[in-house]
Amino acid sequence: MPALTSGAGVLIATAILGYLLGSIPFGIVITRAFGLGDLRQIGSGNIGATNVLRTGNKLAAFLTLILDSGKGAIAVLIAMALAGQDAVQVAGFAAFLGHCFPVWLKFKGGKGVATYLGTLLALFFPGGLAACGTWLVMALIFRISSLSALIAAAVMPLWLWAFGRADMTLLAIALAVLIFIRHKANIARLLKGEEPKIGKKKG
Repeated sequence: MPALTSGAGVLIATAILGYLLGSIPFGIVITRAFGLGDLRQIGSGNIGATNVLRTGNKLAAFLTLILDSGKGAIAVLIAMALAGQDAVQVAGFAAFLGHCFPVWLKFKGGKGVATYLGTLLALFFPGGLAACGTWLVMALIFRISSLSALIAAAVMPLWLWAFGRADMTLLAIALAVLIFIRHKANIARLLKGEEPKIGKKKG
């Protein structure tokens, strides 16, 4: 973990800012703007880009992916401009929590993959690219978004170690644990061979 150089007030402020940015439910906003209905009543009910794609609207899914990624990145970049590395990592973690547990939706949010990737890209661009590349390769092989995300999250601490960024491995491990927890239902379906593939509408 990084050295603690920021005061408690700074850490709390960046955590609040990161959480509020992360909690904006762009998937719901985009699907309503496109007249696609309430995303929570579509497909898996998840508010992320993968479920938006199940509406059949690729543009809406793309915009959701970009915005969900961007909110994590913006939280990190703001903290990076104003505080130390400890506050930067706090902001990124808080943005991820905000997406997964948004106050506006009674703490019932998404699974955080896009926000996770955007956060990593802003924190350490080579590591973020490695995570995106891992997800993409796994998605091309298996055509299952959740499996790709789980693999990318699981190997991210190894990527960071290889890049010499041991200061970020604790954060990567914490995010990976939360991603696995948020994908509990997906893991159960994967074990049963019932997880839907990318682009396939779910019942």
